[in-house]
Amino acid sequence: MFTTLLLIILLIIAMIAVARTAILVPQQSAYVIENLGRYSRTLHAGFHVLIPFAERVAYRHSLKEQALDVAEQICITRDNVQVGVDAVLYMQVLEPHLASYGITNYVFAISQLAQTTLRSEIGKIELDRTFEARTIINANVVAELDKASVAWGVKVLRYEIKSIQPPEDVLTAMEKQMRAEREKRAVILTSEGDRDAKINQAEGDKQRVIKASEANRLQQINEAEGQAAAILHVASATAEGLRRVGAALSERGGIEAMQLRIGEEYVRQFGKMAKESTTLVIPSQLSDLASMVTMATNIVRKRPPA
Repeated sequence: MFTTLLLIILLIIAMIAVARTAILVPQQSAYVIENLGRYSRTLHAGFHVLIPFAERVAYRHSLKEQALDVAEQICITRDNVQVGVDAVLYMQVLEPHLASYGITNYVFAISQLAQTTLRSEIGKIELDRTFEARTIINANVVAELDKASVAWGVKVLRYEIKSIQPPEDVLTAMEKQMRAEREKRAVILTSEGDRDAKINQAEGDKQRVIKASEANRLQQINEAEGQAAAILHVASATAEGLRRVGAALSERGGIEAMQLRIGEEYVRQFGKMAKESTTLVIPSQLSDLASMVTMATNIVRKRPPA
């Protein structure tokens, strides 16, 4: 009976020893082991056996990326405006033994440091630039946190501002300012449109006047060329007629025909004057007709031969 009880006790002690010494570390986890109260080693994913009653698991850390919600806080901008800012921070444990012994609570420390750094960064810029400078603020906060978290074995990966909430009166003023800016841009765009329309109209009028003047110039050139051609044709026809008349006068009976034609023309013109005028002037000598015919005949006979 005593032997059975002793065996049972030994079995229970063995089971307790195995339970305390056999360790199964999950994936993306790390266990910090202490040997008699001092840091011994860090166990990663897999099955491990500890020295019974000497070694123990002191800290358990997750090596996954962690998201930490940074509570909203009141920050004062460079132009003395209070804004409420909340953010989210992403970090990862890289050195489990430093995260265990470098600081008591690295999550709380990084959260507080993120808040103080954010207040410092917001205080460097005006309210209007806080909305457009989020990327710069995030990068500066990450850089400052990374400097401090190296000693804690933690890497700060990203910091993102979720919202920036100014006071209601500031929001109202900003809305009025934005509305005024939009109205100003609308007026400017309208005036620029009117200006462009007037410029286009003036340019059109200019081109129309230029085209009209060019058309008028071409018309005048064409008319002048036409008149010159007509004059040239008339002169050519007149010259050809005179040549033919001269040739006809040199033929037999040409002089007599010319005398007859001059006499007929004289009588016709004299009769025309008598019809059109109430006052008739009669030559003092009726022999003027004969003398005119004689003079014309002498001119023709004295002309040089063609």
